[in-house]
Amino acid sequence: MNIHIVQHDVLTNRPEENLQWILAELDSPSSREALLTVFPACTLCGSPLFASAGYTDLQKRAQAALQELVAQSEHRAFLVGLPLQIQDKGLCNAIVFVQNCAIRAIVTKKYLAPDEQRCFVRGEGVQVIQFHDQRIAIGFYEDLKELSKGHVEQPDLVVCCGCNVFDYQKPYRTRYRMTKIVETLNAGLVYVNRTGGEGCFLFAGGSLAMNAAGGVLMQLPYFESACQTVDMQQIEEIDDEKPEAVELVYKALVTGIHDYFAKNGIRRAVLGLSGGIDSALVATLAVDALGAENVHGLLMPSQYSTDHSVKDAEDLAHNLGMEYDIVPIRPIFDQLRESMKPVFGDRAEDVTEENMQARVRGTLVMSYANKFGAMALNTTNRSEAAMGYGTLYGDSVGGMAVIGDLYKTEVYQLSEWINRGGRGVGSADNLPPCRIPQNTIDKAPSAELRPGQKDSDSLPDYDILDAVLNLYLDESLCEEEIVAEGYDRELVQKVIRKVAQNEWKRLQFAPQLKVSPVSFGLDRRWPIS
Repeated sequence: MNIHIVQHDVLTNRPEENLQWILAELDSPSSREALLTVFPACTLCGSPLFASAGYTDLQKRAQAALQELVAQSEHRAFLVGLPLQIQDKGLCNAIVFVQNCAIRAIVTKKYLAPDEQRCFVRGEGVQVIQFHDQRIAIGFYEDLKELSKGHVEQPDLVVCCGCNVFDYQKPYRTRYRMTKIVETLNAGLVYVNRTGGEGCFLFAGGSLAMNAAGGVLMQLPYFESACQTVDMQQIEEIDDEKPEAVELVYKALVTGIHDYFAKNGIRRAVLGLSGGIDSALVATLAVDALGAENVHGLLMPSQYSTDHSVKDAEDLAHNLGMEYDIVPIRPIFDQLRESMKPVFGDRAEDVTEENMQARVRGTLVMSYANKFGAMALNTTNRSEAAMGYGTLYGDSVGGMAVIGDLYKTEVYQLSEWINRGGRGVGSADNLPPCRIPQNTIDKAPSAELRPGQKDSDSLPDYDILDAVLNLYLDESLCEEEIVAEGYDRELVQKVIRKVAQNEWKRLQFAPQLKVSPVSFGLDRRWPIS
């Protein structure tokens, strides 16, 4: 059986536009020659829909798009997903099987994520249909557990329609799950997943087909729109793509930036360039996603900035081919201190004056963004966000937190991977091999808000801090369990306390691109008080 697999970037809440590319794909020679064309789940309306799924306007528009799709599908057979009102049941997340201009089956999602439970009712799960002498089990990715439980009849082929939010573990977990299903059922499998970015959420693609022996017959690339027809009876297997996690994270972040800007009608980005590793990585990712001509840097040195920091920032801008301006903040900072002197009196300078500098810089970045119609990119990393090491309304400003889901140690890993030659498909061929200056990677991180300041003055070494944060945030271990792993109790207590104390601050940060299994605000939601 020839099956045409389509992974595509979907527009959320725009069924009319999605309808057009679906019809174009169905009209392609490859799709016409295949017996069945498979699209990802949630294809007509996108995902996540959140509260928009409950609005009757979207439901009616989705229904109208489906009716037009069915009417124009000629003799074709295909699977497509959308939110659908089911009589006597309610609104379901559904996959519709269409054949010969008629709906032959509707598969409704059974195992709903918490956000989905606010919009959709629980469906029936995996359904087996008869198609060309084959028993085909059709279901959402989350419902495939029904197959291993024996709740449905033995299929000849499994078709999984996914819309799986990316994290750096997901592709490997997905592959393991698909392999186990094939082994358990002794049946072929087709898995199709969407690609692209939707706000904070990223979708990896990586659609594939496997034979009953677990061999890979076809795999589509990660983070690219692509399609391919596979003969499920073919004998020849392929060496499937197994990229390392750091490459997947790079592709995810570049895709997330590109799609966030494109889908919101924004072309230009601006960010502060400090000469540090965080802003260097964000600038590099932005250039790869948007092009150097659309990314602008502001160098905002203070009296505490070192000469090498300014030079490192300039070297980075030259390496990336992006334009920048130097706007010293000392005159503004001095005026602000003078203005507040009657209020502050003789009180000694402290973190207040440090925060003043960060807020001046934030104001300058946002002012550029307003004047030139750009979006400010936030450069806070996950380690800093966890510990509250940042100034609210200062270095927390921005319309997107590009690396807010990367620990500081992961920032270094990704930067070093980029300098070894990893780069985006849109990067210029004449870029230097080490785009991030080596001194930026090698030097001790510092906010440079007071003389001789280093991050290590306020935080544990990042290697230790990130290891503790990983055990606490990602592995959900408690204090005693983390201490049992060999970490100092006082340090563990401090980290856990800081994470709790700064939840209020994280709630006011820019939306962050999700690449970890447990992201702040998206997966890990915590009481403020």
